[in-house]
Amino acid sequence: MIKGDTLVRGNATSVLSNEEIRGLVQMREEEKLAHDIYITLGEKWGVRIFSNIAGSEQTHTDAVKVLLDRYGITDPVTDTTVGVFSSTVMQGLYRDLVAQGEKSERDAIIVGATVEDLDIRDLSTLKNMTKNEDILTVYNNLQKGSRNHLRGFVRNLPAGSQYVPQYITQTEFDGILSGSQERGRV
Repeated sequence: MIKGDTLVRGNATSVLSNEEIRGLVQMREEEKLAHDIYITLGEKWGVRIFSNIAGSEQTHTDAVKVLLDRYGITDPVTDTTVGVFSSTVMQGLYRDLVAQGEKSERDAIIVGATVEDLDIRDLSTLKNMTKNEDILTVYNNLQKGSRNHLRGFVRNLPAGSQYVPQYITQTEFDGILSGSQERGRV
């Protein structure tokens, strides 16, 4: 069983729209982006949060892969090498965010928060584009993980540092931080 199977319920019950297909392809690479950034920055700085969350991101990308396979969608991840992406957008984000995170440990943790901030925003958008139960289940689980990861990165910022959300609203960010660690599958 692929680790991501635990985040997926149900069977393929419908034909997907083009938006749903694009969303799954995007999230497969976006979850790989998070994984690869955390592996790279974890090796650079030796900060435990990166290795811990990289494992979760692998489970997330595996969950999206289960859906791609279930619906017969071509997997955009043709090379699992860290830092290699099919999408030029993801390739550019990887390059830019790693460069930012290599400046300092503080910058690396801010990059981690930024990646989770982006994931939360994108998952909200994608959830509004589907009514498919198994896709919504995966997106809800991924978003819950991203909220937990965002809390973790913000908690690991050095004293006197703060993260200002780049993609979600300040109100949503404040609500996430004031919430507690979320457990279990959605």
